[in-house]
Amino acid sequence: MAKNVKKLTLANKLAKRGDIIKPTEIIIRQNRADNVRDIEDLVGVSSRAAGSINSVYFSPVQTRKQRLLNGESIRKTTMKVEPLSPARVVPKKNKKDDQMVTRVQMGSATVVKCKELPDAVDSPVTVNNVKMEVKPQRKQEENTQEAQRDSDSYSEVQAPHPLWINHLENIRIMRNSRSAPVDTMGCHRCADLKADPKTQRFQNLVALMLSSQTKDQTTYEAMNRLKDRSLTPLKVKEMPVTELENLLHPVSFYKNKAKYLKLTVEILIDKYDSDIPNNVKELVALPGVGPKMAHICMAVAWNKITGIGVDVHVHRLSNRLGWVPKPTKEPEQTRVALEKWLPFSLWSEVNHLFVGFGQTICTPVKPNCVECLNKDICPSAHFKIKK
Repeated sequence: MAKNVKKLTLANKLAKRGDIIKPTEIIIRQNRADNVRDIEDLVGVSSRAAGSINSVYFSPVQTRKQRLLNGESIRKTTMKVEPLSPARVVPKKNKKDDQMVTRVQMGSATVVKCKELPDAVDSPVTVNNVKMEVKPQRKQEENTQEAQRDSDSYSEVQAPHPLWINHLENIRIMRNSRSAPVDTMGCHRCADLKADPKTQRFQNLVALMLSSQTKDQTTYEAMNRLKDRSLTPLKVKEMPVTELENLLHPVSFYKNKAKYLKLTVEILIDKYDSDIPNNVKELVALPGVGPKMAHICMAVAWNKITGIGVDVHVHRLSNRLGWVPKPTKEPEQTRVALEKWLPFSLWSEVNHLFVGFGQTICTPVKPNCVECLNKDICPSAHFKIKK
Protein backbone atom coordinates (compact mmCIF):
# COMPACT_ATOMS: atom_id res chain seq x y z
CA MET A 1 0.00 0.00 0.00
CA ALA A 2 1.28 3.40 -0.89
CA LYS A 3 2.51 5.54 1.92
CA ASN A 4 0.27 8.44 0.98
CA VAL A 5 -2.86 6.33 1.15
CA LYS A 6 -4.48 6.54 4.50
CA LYS A 7 -6.12 3.51 6.01
CA LEU A 8 -9.80 3.99 6.44
CA THR A 9 -10.84 4.03 10.04
CA LEU A 10 -14.11 2.75 11.35
CA ALA A 11 -15.39 6.28 11.68
CA ASN A 12 -14.54 7.01 8.01
CA LYS A 13 -16.26 3.83 6.91
CA LEU A 14 -19.41 4.84 8.74
CA ALA A 15 -19.23 8.33 7.30
CA LYS A 16 -18.91 6.98 3.69
CA ARG A 17 -21.91 4.79 4.17
CA GLY A 18 -23.92 7.80 5.27
CA ASP A 19 -24.82 6.38 8.64
CA ILE A 20 -25.54 8.98 11.32
CA ILE A 21 -25.47 7.93 14.91
CA LYS A 22 -28.25 9.69 16.78
CA PRO A 23 -28.63 8.27 20.28
CA THR A 24 -32.08 9.26 21.43
CA GLU A 25 -33.05 6.64 23.97
CA ILE A 26 -32.06 5.13 27.30
CA ILE A 27 -29.94 2.00 27.04
CA ILE A 28 -30.25 -0.62 29.78
CA ARG A 29 -27.30 -3.00 29.86
CA GLN A 30 -27.99 -6.12 31.84
CA ASN A 31 -26.01 -9.25 32.65
CA ARG A 32 -26.90 -10.95 29.40
CA ALA A 33 -24.35 -12.29 26.95
CA ASP A 34 -26.45 -11.45 23.87
CA ASN A 35 -26.55 -7.79 24.89
CA VAL A 36 -22.77 -7.40 24.98
CA ARG A 37 -21.35 -5.72 21.91
CA ASP A 38 -17.89 -4.77 20.76
CA ILE A 39 -16.88 -1.93 18.53
CA GLU A 40 -17.08 -4.22 15.47
CA ASP A 41 -20.80 -4.64 16.00
CA LEU A 42 -21.35 -1.00 15.16
CA VAL A 43 -20.60 -1.72 11.49
CA GLY A 44 -23.72 -3.81 11.19
CA VAL A 45 -26.16 -1.49 12.85
CA SER A 46 -26.66 0.52 9.67
CA SER A 47 -28.94 -2.17 8.31
CA ARG A 48 -31.24 -1.67 11.24
CA ALA A 49 -33.71 1.12 11.41
CA ALA A 50 -32.26 4.20 13.07
CA GLY A 51 -33.60 4.56 16.54
CA SER A 52 -34.66 0.91 16.73
CA ILE A 53 -35.00 -0.49 20.19
CA ASN A 54 -32.51 -3.22 19.27
CA SER A 55 -29.82 -0.71 18.35
CA VAL A 56 -26.90 -0.63 20.71
CA TYR A 57 -24.44 2.28 20.71
CA PHE A 58 -21.43 1.94 22.93
CA SER A 59 -17.75 1.25 22.65
CA PRO A 60 -15.81 -1.03 25.00
CA VAL A 61 -12.32 -0.14 25.97
CA GLN A 62 -10.83 -3.08 24.08
CA THR A 63 -11.90 -4.57 20.76
CA ARG A 64 -13.10 -8.12 20.49
CA LYS A 65 -9.88 -9.19 18.77
CA GLN A 66 -7.73 -7.76 21.54
CA ARG A 67 -9.66 -9.61 24.22
CA LEU A 68 -9.56 -12.89 22.32
CA LEU A 69 -5.80 -12.55 21.80
CA ASN A 70 -5.41 -12.07 25.55
CA GLY A 71 -7.32 -15.25 26.15
CA GLU A 72 -10.32 -13.48 27.60
CA SER A 73 -13.88 -14.48 26.98
CA ILE A 74 -16.65 -12.07 26.21
CA ARG A 75 -17.21 -10.14 29.42
CA LYS A 76 -20.61 -9.38 30.77
CA THR A 77 -21.12 -5.77 31.65
CA THR A 78 -23.67 -4.29 33.99
CA MET A 79 -24.56 -0.68 33.31
CA LYS A 80 -26.92 1.65 35.08
CA VAL A 81 -29.73 3.37 33.24
CA GLU A 82 -28.26 6.36 31.42
CA PRO A 83 -29.93 9.04 29.30
CA LEU A 84 -28.07 9.55 26.04
CA SER A 85 -27.77 13.00 24.56
CA PRO A 86 -27.03 13.96 20.95
CA ALA A 87 -24.54 16.49 22.27
CA ARG A 88 -20.98 15.36 22.62
CA VAL A 89 -18.95 16.86 25.49
CA VAL A 90 -15.42 17.58 24.43
CA PRO A 91 -13.22 18.63 27.34
CA LYS A 92 -10.62 21.12 26.28
CA LYS A 93 -7.17 20.25 27.49
CA ASN A 94 -5.87 23.53 28.77
CA LYS A 95 -3.52 23.80 31.69
CA LYS A 96 -4.94 27.20 32.59
CA ASP A 97 -8.57 26.10 32.20
CA ASP A 98 -10.80 27.93 34.62
CA GLN A 99 -12.61 25.62 36.99
CA MET A 100 -15.61 27.90 36.91
CA VAL A 101 -16.22 27.25 33.15
CA THR A 102 -17.48 24.14 31.30
CA ARG A 103 -17.15 23.93 27.51
CA VAL A 104 -19.69 21.80 25.62
CA GLN A 105 -19.24 20.94 21.92
CA MET A 106 -22.53 21.17 20.04
CA GLY A 107 -21.70 20.09 16.49
CA SER A 108 -19.27 22.66 15.09
CA ALA A 109 -20.06 25.18 17.83
CA THR A 110 -18.60 25.35 21.34
CA VAL A 111 -20.91 26.44 24.17
CA VAL A 112 -19.32 27.87 27.30
CA LYS A 113 -21.33 27.33 30.46
CA CYS A 114 -20.36 29.08 33.71
CA LYS A 115 -21.05 27.60 37.09
CA GLU A 116 -23.87 29.26 38.96
CA LEU A 117 -22.91 31.24 42.02
CA PRO A 118 -25.23 32.30 44.86
CA ASP A 119 -26.62 35.74 44.43
CA ALA A 120 -24.37 38.31 46.06
CA VAL A 121 -27.37 40.04 47.59
CA ASP A 122 -28.55 36.81 49.24
CA SER A 123 -25.09 35.88 50.48
CA PRO A 124 -24.96 36.28 54.27
CA VAL A 125 -21.28 37.19 54.19
CA THR A 126 -21.84 39.96 51.69
CA VAL A 127 -24.90 41.23 53.52
CA ASN A 128 -23.01 41.34 56.80
CA ASN A 129 -20.15 43.16 55.13
CA VAL A 130 -22.57 45.69 53.73
CA LYS A 131 -24.17 46.12 57.13
CA MET A 132 -20.80 46.56 58.78
CA GLU A 133 -19.92 49.22 56.24
CA VAL A 134 -23.25 51.01 56.49
CA LYS A 135 -23.60 51.05 60.27
CA PRO A 136 -20.47 53.12 61.04
CA GLN A 137 -21.45 55.54 58.31
CA ARG A 138 -24.95 55.91 59.76
CA LYS A 139 -23.52 56.30 63.24
CA GLN A 140 -21.13 58.98 62.02
CA GLU A 141 -23.99 60.79 60.31
CA GLU A 142 -26.09 60.59 63.49
CA ASN A 143 -23.22 61.97 65.56
CA THR A 144 -22.76 64.79 63.07
CA GLN A 145 -26.47 65.62 63.16
CA GLU A 146 -26.48 65.49 66.96
CA ALA A 147 -23.46 67.77 67.09
CA GLN A 148 -25.20 70.15 64.70
CA ARG A 149 -28.31 70.20 66.90
CA ASP A 150 -26.19 70.85 69.99
CA SER A 151 -24.34 73.61 68.17
CA ASP A 152 -27.63 75.22 67.13
CA SER A 153 -29.22 74.95 70.59
CA TYR A 154 -26.12 76.26 72.37
CA SER A 155 -25.29 78.96 69.84
CA GLU A 156 -26.19 81.73 72.28
CA VAL A 157 -24.07 80.36 75.14
CA GLN A 158 -21.41 82.84 76.25
CA ALA A 159 -18.59 80.36 76.74
CA PRO A 160 -14.98 81.31 77.53
CA HIS A 161 -13.82 79.32 74.48
CA PRO A 162 -15.73 79.71 71.19
CA LEU A 163 -15.08 76.07 70.17
CA TRP A 164 -16.24 74.51 73.40
CA ILE A 165 -18.98 72.49 71.70
CA ASN A 166 -16.36 70.99 69.37
CA HIS A 167 -14.25 70.08 72.39
CA LEU A 168 -17.24 68.35 73.94
CA GLU A 169 -18.20 66.38 70.84
CA ASN A 170 -14.61 65.19 70.29
CA ILE A 171 -14.39 64.03 73.89
CA ARG A 172 -17.63 62.10 73.45
CA ILE A 173 -16.19 60.33 70.42
CA MET A 174 -12.96 59.48 72.23
CA ARG A 175 -14.82 58.21 75.28
CA ASN A 176 -17.00 55.96 73.16
CA SER A 177 -13.98 54.38 71.50
CA ARG A 178 -11.98 53.74 74.65
CA SER A 179 -13.10 52.55 78.08
CA ALA A 180 -11.72 54.03 81.30
CA PRO A 181 -11.46 52.77 84.90
CA VAL A 182 -14.34 55.03 85.93
CA ASP A 183 -16.67 53.14 83.58
CA THR A 184 -16.37 49.86 85.49
CA MET A 185 -14.96 50.83 88.90
CA GLY A 186 -16.32 54.32 89.50
CA CYS A 187 -18.30 55.25 92.60
CA HIS A 188 -21.57 54.55 90.79
CA ARG A 189 -20.41 50.95 90.36
CA CYS A 190 -19.45 50.24 93.96
CA ALA A 191 -22.84 49.71 95.60
CA ASP A 192 -24.35 46.27 96.07
CA LEU A 193 -27.24 46.06 93.62
CA LYS A 194 -28.85 43.27 95.65
CA ALA A 195 -29.11 45.45 98.75
CA ASP A 196 -32.14 47.58 99.62
CA PRO A 197 -32.26 51.19 98.29
CA LYS A 198 -31.33 52.71 101.65
CA THR A 199 -28.22 50.54 101.94
CA GLN A 200 -27.25 51.28 98.34
CA ARG A 201 -27.42 55.02 98.97
CA PHE A 202 -25.20 54.62 102.03
CA GLN A 203 -22.66 52.61 100.04
CA ASN A 204 -22.65 55.29 97.32
CA LEU A 205 -21.76 57.86 99.93
CA VAL A 206 -19.00 55.68 101.43
CA ALA A 207 -17.45 55.10 97.98
CA LEU A 208 -17.39 58.85 97.34
CA MET A 209 -15.76 59.50 100.70
CA LEU A 210 -13.03 56.96 99.94
CA SER A 211 -12.48 58.18 96.36
CA SER A 212 -10.91 61.50 97.34
CA GLN A 213 -7.34 61.56 95.91
CA THR A 214 -7.56 57.80 95.34
CA LYS A 215 -7.60 55.81 92.11
CA ASP A 216 -10.82 54.09 91.16
CA GLN A 217 -9.19 50.65 91.27
CA THR A 218 -8.10 51.16 94.89
CA THR A 219 -11.50 52.49 95.93
CA TYR A 220 -13.30 49.63 94.21
CA GLU A 221 -11.19 46.98 95.96
CA ALA A 222 -11.68 48.62 99.36
CA MET A 223 -15.44 48.74 98.80
CA ASN A 224 -15.46 45.02 97.98
CA ARG A 225 -13.68 44.27 101.26
CA LEU A 226 -16.22 46.36 103.16
CA LYS A 227 -19.18 44.75 101.41
CA ASP A 228 -17.85 41.32 102.34
CA ARG A 229 -18.38 42.41 105.97
CA SER A 230 -21.93 43.65 105.18
CA LEU A 231 -21.47 47.38 104.65
CA THR A 232 -24.27 49.11 106.60
CA PRO A 233 -24.21 52.05 109.04
CA LEU A 234 -24.79 49.68 111.98
CA LYS A 235 -21.94 47.33 110.97
CA VAL A 236 -19.52 50.23 110.56
CA LYS A 237 -20.56 51.60 113.97
CA GLU A 238 -19.90 48.25 115.66
CA MET A 239 -16.58 47.70 113.86
CA PRO A 240 -13.38 48.62 115.76
CA VAL A 241 -11.54 51.54 114.20
CA THR A 242 -8.35 49.51 113.73
CA GLU A 243 -10.25 46.85 111.82
CA LEU A 244 -11.87 49.52 109.66
CA GLU A 245 -8.46 51.03 108.91
CA ASN A 246 -7.13 47.65 107.80
CA LEU A 247 -10.05 47.22 105.43
CA LEU A 248 -9.54 50.69 103.93
CA HIS A 249 -5.79 50.41 103.41
CA PRO A 250 -4.21 51.37 100.95
CA VAL A 251 -6.78 54.09 100.28
CA SER A 252 -5.21 57.56 100.55
CA PHE A 253 -5.54 59.03 104.09
CA TYR A 254 -7.25 55.80 105.17
CA LYS A 255 -6.88 56.61 108.87
CA ASN A 256 -8.62 59.96 108.54
CA LYS A 257 -11.31 58.44 106.35
CA ALA A 258 -11.91 55.66 108.87
CA LYS A 259 -12.42 58.30 111.52
CA TYR A 260 -14.82 60.28 109.28
CA LEU A 261 -16.81 57.13 108.55
CA LYS A 262 -17.25 56.35 112.24
CA LEU A 263 -18.52 59.88 112.91
CA THR A 264 -20.76 59.89 109.84
CA VAL A 265 -22.56 56.62 110.66
CA GLU A 266 -23.34 57.98 114.14
CA ILE A 267 -25.11 60.95 112.55
CA LEU A 268 -26.91 58.86 109.95
CA ILE A 269 -28.25 56.42 112.56
CA ASP A 270 -29.36 59.09 115.00
CA LYS A 271 -30.69 61.73 112.59
CA TYR A 272 -31.60 60.01 109.31
CA ASP A 273 -32.68 56.50 110.34
CA SER A 274 -29.55 54.96 108.79
CA ASP A 275 -30.23 56.74 105.49
CA ILE A 276 -28.31 59.65 103.94
CA PRO A 277 -29.49 63.26 103.53
CA ASN A 278 -31.37 64.12 100.35
CA ASN A 279 -29.91 67.61 99.86
CA VAL A 280 -26.48 69.12 99.30
CA LYS A 281 -26.52 71.33 102.40
CA GLU A 282 -26.90 68.43 104.83
CA LEU A 283 -24.56 66.17 102.88
CA VAL A 284 -21.77 68.73 103.04
CA ALA A 285 -22.33 68.98 106.79
CA LEU A 286 -21.28 65.34 107.23
CA PRO A 287 -17.64 64.73 108.28
CA GLY A 288 -15.32 64.20 105.30
CA VAL A 289 -17.93 65.15 102.63
CA GLY A 290 -17.13 68.04 100.28
CA PRO A 291 -19.17 69.81 97.55
CA LYS A 292 -17.91 67.53 94.81
CA MET A 293 -18.98 64.42 96.71
CA ALA A 294 -22.32 65.97 97.62
CA HIS A 295 -23.30 66.85 94.04
CA ILE A 296 -22.23 63.47 92.68
CA CYS A 297 -23.99 61.69 95.53
CA MET A 298 -27.22 63.56 94.77
CA ALA A 299 -26.98 62.44 91.14
CA VAL A 300 -26.06 58.82 91.84
CA ALA A 301 -28.01 58.09 95.03
CA TRP A 302 -31.05 60.38 94.65
CA ASN A 303 -31.07 60.87 90.86
CA LYS A 304 -31.13 64.65 91.26
CA ILE A 305 -28.84 67.10 89.46
CA THR A 306 -27.84 69.83 91.88
CA GLY A 307 -24.47 70.88 90.48
CA ILE A 308 -21.36 69.83 88.58
CA GLY A 309 -19.12 67.33 90.33
CA VAL A 310 -15.64 68.79 89.83
CA ASP A 311 -12.76 66.54 90.81
CA VAL A 312 -9.09 66.83 89.87
CA HIS A 313 -9.77 65.62 86.31
CA VAL A 314 -12.59 68.05 85.60
CA HIS A 315 -10.56 70.82 87.21
CA ARG A 316 -7.47 70.06 85.10
CA LEU A 317 -9.31 69.66 81.77
CA SER A 318 -11.42 72.78 82.24
CA ASN A 319 -8.25 74.83 82.61
CA ARG A 320 -6.45 73.13 79.72
CA LEU A 321 -9.37 73.59 77.32
CA GLY A 322 -10.00 77.17 78.37
CA TRP A 323 -13.47 76.48 79.76
CA VAL A 324 -12.88 78.93 82.59
CA PRO A 325 -12.52 82.70 82.02
CA LYS A 326 -9.24 82.69 83.92
CA PRO A 327 -7.13 79.93 85.47
CA THR A 328 -8.50 78.49 88.70
CA LYS A 329 -6.51 76.98 91.55
CA GLU A 330 -9.18 74.94 93.33
CA PRO A 331 -11.84 72.50 92.03
CA GLU A 332 -14.55 74.48 93.82
CA GLN A 333 -13.55 77.63 91.93
CA THR A 334 -13.76 75.65 88.68
CA ARG A 335 -17.24 74.38 89.58
CA VAL A 336 -18.55 77.90 90.18
CA ALA A 337 -17.02 79.14 86.91
CA LEU A 338 -18.46 76.24 84.89
CA GLU A 339 -21.96 76.51 86.33
CA LYS A 340 -22.14 80.17 85.27
CA TRP A 341 -22.14 79.37 81.54
CA LEU A 342 -22.36 75.58 80.90
CA PRO A 343 -25.97 74.58 80.00
CA PHE A 344 -27.77 72.72 82.77
CA SER A 345 -28.51 69.77 80.46
CA LEU A 346 -24.77 68.98 80.37
CA TRP A 347 -24.08 69.13 84.10
CA SER A 348 -24.70 65.42 84.67
CA GLU A 349 -22.58 64.39 81.68
CA VAL A 350 -19.48 66.51 82.00
CA ASN A 351 -18.10 64.77 85.09
CA HIS A 352 -18.23 61.24 83.66
CA LEU A 353 -16.86 62.39 80.29
CA PHE A 354 -13.97 64.40 81.69
CA VAL A 355 -12.95 61.85 84.32
CA GLY A 356 -12.63 59.03 81.80
CA PHE A 357 -10.92 61.31 79.28
CA GLY A 358 -8.49 62.47 81.96
CA GLN A 359 -7.71 58.88 82.93
CA THR A 360 -6.92 57.69 79.39
CA ILE A 361 -5.68 60.55 77.17
CA CYS A 362 -5.45 63.94 78.87
CA THR A 363 -3.52 62.55 81.83
CA PRO A 364 -1.96 64.78 84.51
CA VAL A 365 1.61 64.03 83.40
CA LYS A 366 2.57 63.72 79.72
CA PRO A 367 -0.88 63.94 78.14
CA ASN A 368 -1.26 62.00 74.90
CA CYS A 369 -1.97 64.99 72.65
CA VAL A 370 -1.06 63.01 69.51
CA GLU A 371 -4.17 60.81 69.83
CA CYS A 372 -6.43 63.63 71.02
CA LEU A 373 -9.03 64.86 68.53
CA ASN A 374 -8.81 68.32 70.10
CA LYS A 375 -5.10 68.76 69.42
CA ASP A 376 -5.78 71.38 66.72
CA ILE A 377 -8.27 73.41 68.76
CA CYS A 378 -6.95 72.96 72.30
CA PRO A 379 -5.18 76.04 73.73
CA SER A 380 -2.86 73.89 75.83
CA ALA A 381 -1.88 71.69 72.88
CA HIS A 382 -0.99 74.71 70.74
CA PHE A 383 0.96 76.20 73.60
CA LYS A 384 2.81 72.93 74.08
CA ILE A 385 3.72 72.67 70.38
CA LYS A 386 5.01 76.25 70.24
CA LYS A 387 7.29 75.59 73.16
